[in-house]
Amino acid sequence: MKIIALKYYDGGFMTQAFAFGGTRPKEQCKDVKYRSSLQNFLIDDGKDVILSDTGLPNETADIAKKDDAPLWMGNKIATFAEALAKAGYKPQDITKIFITHKHPDHTGELRMFPNAKIYISKTEADAMKLTGDNVVRVEFTDGPYKNFSKSQRITDNLVLVQAEGHTKGNSVGILEDNGTYYMFHGDVTYCDAALKEDELSIVFEDKEKARETLTRVREFCKNNPTVYCSTHCPEGYENLEQKKIVKL
Repeated sequence: MKIIALKYYDGGFMTQAFAFGGTRPKEQCKDVKYRSSLQNFLIDDGKDVILSDTGLPNETADIAKKDDAPLWMGNKIATFAEALAKAGYKPQDITKIFITHKHPDHTGELRMFPNAKIYISKTEADAMKLTGDNVVRVEFTDGPYKNFSKSQRITDNLVLVQAEGHTKGNSVGILEDNGTYYMFHGDVTYCDAALKEDELSIVFEDKEKARETLTRVREFCKNNPTVYCSTHCPEGYENLEQKKIVKL
């Protein structure tokens, strides 16, 4: 089993008011900044080569740094295509993709993979108006998984669970490997500090559902040895590289 972080931006920052501001009043947020980056993930289990999300469109311009910005993802270090090539893979190698949610930093290069099976919640697929025989509209028909009430298996070792809130059709991917769980959560949190402090970011479509999802994610991490693979902070790739189990 190989799991690789595909890195696009690094060296950025986010404010606590952004990362915690969904649940912590602005006046209670500290004037501190957390590290920010952008990466998605590739899983090679020897049978399938699977992507967790597909980054921003390749043509996305560099994002200018503003010191007072709530979130700056950092310097662009690779396009999605370049990051995939650096990992040693070609678009035709990818057999499956699971999408955590519809935002363009998670779906920007779906167009590169017309032959891969794309697993995405029906809600998000409909919102994006996705078409094609390769699009699998997930309706979470495989019953509960651990403490998540709805799930759908993608492979023997990989399950997609319903995790609404950040968007109305948000999902979380969980990979099982030799007793360790790798959680590809999209944007349930934007930094690992928010997971540990039990705080939501300011970005959500349904706050009540987002709170419920974060509670479930924290419960899962407490009860199962989990490597927390974040999209928007360097801990996402650092945790993976170190196989670091999150401690809450």
